[in-house]
Amino acid sequence: MATPDVRELLFAAAERVVEREGPGALTSRSVTTEAGCAKGLLHAHFAGFDEFVAELCLDRFARTAVKARALSGLAGQGTVARNLEAVALALFDPGGPALSGLAMTRPAAALRIREALEGGAPGFTAIQEAITGYLQAERRLGRVAETVDPGTVALAVVGTAHHLLMTNWPGAPDPRPSMKRVVTALVDG
Repeated sequence: MATPDVRELLFAAAERVVEREGPGALTSRSVTTEAGCAKGLLHAHFAGFDEFVAELCLDRFARTAVKARALSGLAGQGTVARNLEAVALALFDPGGPALSGLAMTRPAAALRIREALEGGAPGFTAIQEAITGYLQAERRLGRVAETVDPGTVALAVVGTAHHLLMTNWPGAPDPRPSMKRVVTALVDG
């Protein structure tokens, strides 16, 4: 199978499986079947399924961190709550950090992720730092009240998202409306 980015092909297939059937349905066979390729393709690019899961989670954390870093360019534009909400809701994208719950069921993948995060790979901390920086910029522009502590708001947003992600399961109520309410309450009072 010739494809310019086999990793992304497999990652996208894994996301579809998890979104449709939940993390318990994710196996190397379900990923390669969804991707329409031979099972060996996954093992040709990853040392094993745990490495695949870890790399998938780390890749998606990095993508979400890029979105969060883009917040700084929005200072002074739109509304603070909507700008922050966009990043907070990106945490719930099917392939976003929501996949981190999957890694929790695979100790070797969880260890690999923890080691990568300790080594500087972007994760919730990078997202929290980006939100803090954005809110500081908005406060300097007078669009966020002086009484709002950007670091505390960022921690609350990321902590709430983490809680909602870790306590969500297929068929559970959509956590995004709760996240929107939290963002609004924290930013607008």
